[in-house]
Amino acid sequence: MLRNLFVLFLALGSAVAIAAESTSLTIYSTARPGAVPVDLYRPLPGTHSRVQPGRIPGYAVVKQERELELQRGRADLRFVDVAALIDPTTVSFESLTDPEGTKVLEQNYQFDLVSQQKLVERYLDREITVEQVQGDHVETFTGRLLSAAGGLILEDDRGRIRALQGWSAIQFPELPGGLITRPTLVWDLQSERGGTHRARVTYQTQGMSWWADYNLVFSPGSDANSGLLDVGAWVSIINQSGASYEDCKLKLVAGDVHRAPQADIGFARGTRRMALAEASAPGFEEKAFFEYHLYTLGRPTTLPDNSTKQIELFEAARGVPADKVLVYYGLQGFYGFAPNPVTDRNLGIQSNSKVDVYLRFENAKKNGLGIPLPAGRVRVNQIDPADGSFEFIGEDVIDHTPRDETVLIRLGSAFDVVGQRKQVDFQVDSTRKWMEDTIEIELRNRKEKSVEVIVKENLYRWTNWEIVESSHEWEKQDARTVHFPVRVAAGEKVQVKYRVRYSW
Repeated sequence: MLRNLFVLFLALGSAVAIAAESTSLTIYSTARPGAVPVDLYRPLPGTHSRVQPGRIPGYAVVKQERELELQRGRADLRFVDVAALIDPTTVSFESLTDPEGTKVLEQNYQFDLVSQQKLVERYLDREITVEQVQGDHVETFTGRLLSAAGGLILEDDRGRIRALQGWSAIQFPELPGGLITRPTLVWDLQSERGGTHRARVTYQTQGMSWWADYNLVFSPGSDANSGLLDVGAWVSIINQSGASYEDCKLKLVAGDVHRAPQADIGFARGTRRMALAEASAPGFEEKAFFEYHLYTLGRPTTLPDNSTKQIELFEAARGVPADKVLVYYGLQGFYGFAPNPVTDRNLGIQSNSKVDVYLRFENAKKNGLGIPLPAGRVRVNQIDPADGSFEFIGEDVIDHTPRDETVLIRLGSAFDVVGQRKQVDFQVDSTRKWMEDTIEIELRNRKEKSVEVIVKENLYRWTNWEIVESSHEWEKQDARTVHFPVRVAAGEKVQVKYRVRYSW
């Protein structure tokens, strides 16, 4: 369709194209950990190819250096191949050749790109020729274009009107002026020196983001509570900015960088392409930058428009010591703390039977890690020794994690270890302003190995509390939380009982 238009588009692009000599990208992500931006690729109802408009949760700072021909004095300069989602208010232009004598007086951002409908509308009340396929032959109609709304209405030289709903090509007598095929910055420049200038252009654009994905492989240890991890990390970079970046220098910023609120920008997206970087090439180098962390790729990379690229963040760490942590939190549906003493014995006595499973490891150099870990999704697999296949055992998300901090990943609930929590006694004396709550927790281990379980309890009835009796040692975690570390032998059950006194 519109066969002749393609020729016009190519002619327009080649007339204003300027090759970028050096491009640097610094990409910032505002995606929530685990909220993968490609989830935005959802087809519209009843269609297969279109997608819903939305916002990619991130942005990028683009820095380009180019050789430009400038006239001495005042003249206009057209700068093409900028991102379609550029923020024009962030554009900075600098002549590196003559920074003092070259100034931008005015700037225009032209983004009203040519399209089939816009081009046809330029020929209202003018003569065009339309080709239409009729069976096995092509019919040609020439006439004055009266309307282009919902189809074409032409009037020939005899005054006859013809309405066309479909066509194979349109022939235009000439190329209309004022059409642009790419987003373009137009500068009104004042330059004291004519000739070739090396210029640096910097701007921000929406439609770019990145996120981290961690792939862990767990190998069980000799007991049920420990093992080893292989930790690999990749970053996924999405580019839907409306521009492609060839052989660019890439940096990624990890951290919570504040920006002023902005209005939403809606845009359509094309086909997503996935590219994997070569693992043997130089990878990312990490360093602290202000209060954030900067990851710089040690080789040029290409980010096509409407694409997602994956690059290894760091080489996989092998044999990282890890602990399997079982946590029983029996307060099912617990809703928080009250502003007054909770004297109703029936509040907070519902029991949860699930025992949660966590993996815990140290992000330390001695473990082959010790690198600041950007927020992202963590997927954990375990090898089935029967056939050597990787089997998925759970996933979680982590926030930005500095070096030498503990990483805790929730994988799910244990199948063979269950718990039960119940209130066995409750007393309250409103006159003397005290109450006592007696809780009993039973843990049952149906595994063939002993396990260690952390029993977590919230002392939610009031802020002033004292555990006056307990069957097991306990550890105070904060003002209202205690842990009971409990070992349960294979096939056995253990009861944890404690009495807590509240006063006010």
